[in-house]
Amino acid sequence: MSSNHQTLQDRIRGLLYGIAYGDALGSTVEALSAQEIRELYGRVSSLDTESHRMDWNENASKGCARGNGIVTDDTLMVLCLMTVYNETGRHLDAWDMANGMVRQIAWTPRWVPELQRETMLIEQLFYPERWIFQRHQLTSCDPRQGGIGNMVNCGAAMYIAPVGVVNAGDPHGAYEEAIAFASGHQESYGLEAAGVLASAIAAAFIPGTTIEAVIEAALGVAKDGTRDAIAAIADVAIRLRGERYDRIVAEFHWVISRFSPMGDDVQLTEGKAGVAIDGYRPSRRFSIEELPLALGFALVNDGDFNRTIEDGINSGRDTGSIGVMAGAVLGAMHGATVIDADICDKLDQTNRMNLLNAADRFTQTVRAIHGADRARDAWKSRVRDKLAPDAQLAR
Repeated sequence: MSSNHQTLQDRIRGLLYGIAYGDALGSTVEALSAQEIRELYGRVSSLDTESHRMDWNENASKGCARGNGIVTDDTLMVLCLMTVYNETGRHLDAWDMANGMVRQIAWTPRWVPELQRETMLIEQLFYPERWIFQRHQLTSCDPRQGGIGNMVNCGAAMYIAPVGVVNAGDPHGAYEEAIAFASGHQESYGLEAAGVLASAIAAAFIPGTTIEAVIEAALGVAKDGTRDAIAAIADVAIRLRGERYDRIVAEFHWVISRFSPMGDDVQLTEGKAGVAIDGYRPSRRFSIEELPLALGFALVNDGDFNRTIEDGINSGRDTGSIGVMAGAVLGAMHGATVIDADICDKLDQTNRMNLLNAADRFTQTVRAIHGADRARDAWKSRVRDKLAPDAQLAR
């Protein structure tokens, strides 16, 4: 259960820390299966862990440095979106994807830890995230149609957490804003996952909430395959509480296979060129894997922050994004109580960032947006009060 005494600032600090921690821990073993992780590591539970991509780590300029606390584009994209909010000071839509996010990823130099140099983030983005630049700047599309034609994946959901924060306590509002904004990036179940995760985070900010209530709020807005996948995983999580970890992972993967055809075969190889597959294409019946699994591990662990993240990233596949989503929800739910000062310092030093300062700057923005929302709601209430007698006469 979340604390009733955590402030907005505490919860935003917990959320951003949870994102960075889940990202750094999970990306160390990303793309490995659960069995491969067991064989190579036993169980990963420390940031002081070498990535399995050692050949890349030896020369970051030719590849991707990971492990030992390095965060990926998941965390950096969250920071980009927070900056867009800081600059605009208001709620967002697809036009802010076309303007603010394009500027952040393609035109704003920053330290990119995976490359170990300052550059534009777009250099390290996966193809579906580079799509933002291609669609909005190179083709100047209608911003609301930016996601059409993209490879459907978890890319929008992985950084959508700030939308949930701005709509703290309002899961439906978070869903609607996330869909409006992320339509500039994703479509189909990739877009739906972004809306549902934003709603879960908004629900996680409600004082005294539980992980069951957070998942119920997510199910209250989720549609089609995304809703079915979360509900199916949640049913298994409740049934398997207290069971062996390997059995939980096996059943989770069996259930999610009905909604995601990828399985453990997540590598894009030359042999797949020209081969028709179901993965990554639009479908009302599919779901990304990362969100249902993150919520499932949170539920089976009764909302415990560390156990959930460790279980999620040791389950294999897209472990970085599973860690990010679990860390975001439970960091928001528990707030600053989840922060380990030593780990936070390591994340800051390794990645040349200041998580708590970034969280506090964003907190100021969120408070200002909440104040504007309250003023708008008060004005709408006064207008409706004045219209009420006329409405009765009209009837």
